[in-house]
Amino acid sequence: MSKAAHERTILSSYDLRKPSVKIGYGLMLLALAAIAFTMLYPFGTTIFSSLKTRQEIFVFPPTFLPKHWTFANYSEGFQYVDLGRSFLNTLVIYVGMATIPLLIMGLAAFSLSQMKIPLRKTTTLFFMSTLMIPSATYLIPSFLNLQSLGLIDSYWALWLPAAANAFNIVLLKSFFDGIHKELFEAARIDGASEIRVFLRLAVPMSLPVFSTLLIFAFTQTWNDWYWPSLIITTPEKLPIAPVVYRNITQSVNIPLNVKFSVLTVVMIPPLVFFLIFQKNIMHGLNLSGVKG
Repeated sequence: MSKAAHERTILSSYDLRKPSVKIGYGLMLLALAAIAFTMLYPFGTTIFSSLKTRQEIFVFPPTFLPKHWTFANYSEGFQYVDLGRSFLNTLVIYVGMATIPLLIMGLAAFSLSQMKIPLRKTTTLFFMSTLMIPSATYLIPSFLNLQSLGLIDSYWALWLPAAANAFNIVLLKSFFDGIHKELFEAARIDGASEIRVFLRLAVPMSLPVFSTLLIFAFTQTWNDWYWPSLIITTPEKLPIAPVVYRNITQSVNIPLNVKFSVLTVVMIPPLVFFLIFQKNIMHGLNLSGVKG
């Protein structure tokens, strides 16, 4: 037998011989299968409904698979929404979310972790306490602040508030705390400035946590529709989520099968992103539990 077969897991081969363990293990598998079904069923319904005719959408009892595969729904769906421009806008927003907020949060977390600044513990406690405040309570103040700065209808209104993410700052600080301070002290003795220490040492040694935050930024950029709908007033600047919500989801004139075709196209990039970076995403879930 291979080496992997001899390695002990949560349940050993001896444990699986016990009837009570077999029953518990079987119930656990059934629960996991039920959870997987409830998560995959909406995806399957959306994909297969996009290939049905208008009559099949309202047939009773409903059918899961289409009887007549209608691929023309996709070409008709593209007539209602310009997905190309929306994809490009989303990409521009994501590039900004992957650079400006991460740089600001990284510098803030590095200062709290590795620099001797006054009231460092108090500041860290303040950041952690803001995690208890519901985001809806500072939605209007954030909008008024951006309006007074003249940033409404610009992507800066998305990038700057994203830099004030207390969870990401605490997550970065926790990771920086695990790096040996002697490395940074040696760089300072050699004459490196704090910015150089951060860019040349802290960032390369923290690629796992930064890649995790990049994944979080992609998820936020792709799924967020409410905040961009508030601060972006020009329709040509809107990302994918508000465009689909306004032009497709809320429309009463578009047939349901055509709506499902557009939603299927919108689902493809996140699914591909997950399949490519699934290891990083699972690693990011583990990092989310790190405590400072």
